[in-house]
Amino acid sequence: MLGQSQAFSGFAVGDLDAARRFYGETLGLQVEETGQGDMRMLTLRLAGGTQVFVYPKEAHTPATFTILNFPVDDIEAAVDELQRRGVTLERYPGFDHDEKGIVRIGEGEGDDAPAAIAWFTDPAGNVLAILQEH
Repeated sequence: MLGQSQAFSGFAVGDLDAARRFYGETLGLQVEETGQGDMRMLTLRLAGGTQVFVYPKEAHTPATFTILNFPVDDIEAAVDELQRRGVTLERYPGFDHDEKGIVRIGEGEGDDAPAAIAWFTDPAGNVLAILQEH
């Protein structure tokens, strides 16, 4: 029934203005704002026509899982650029992070596993990741 639907994702933030600055200015994504007052929301327009909705939520609690993954060709360069833009990478217990905060995943650990991944958060505390495939 929904197999032909072009589904989209969305997530909440506590401060829509901070989210607009972070996703638009810090990450360089195309961000559109719609609505007024309590009905304001953002649309992140990503490659391939993907769109993600960001909406304000009073007393927001950040997601405890990765809400967006950004595949990159060169994770080293992406980490360097994120850090240059003021983004701090997260380090989670149980993962072997290198000096830059990148987790390298060896061959044979699953065909779908990325070769490397690094996590960071948005101003609302939601977890995002950049990852490089094998």
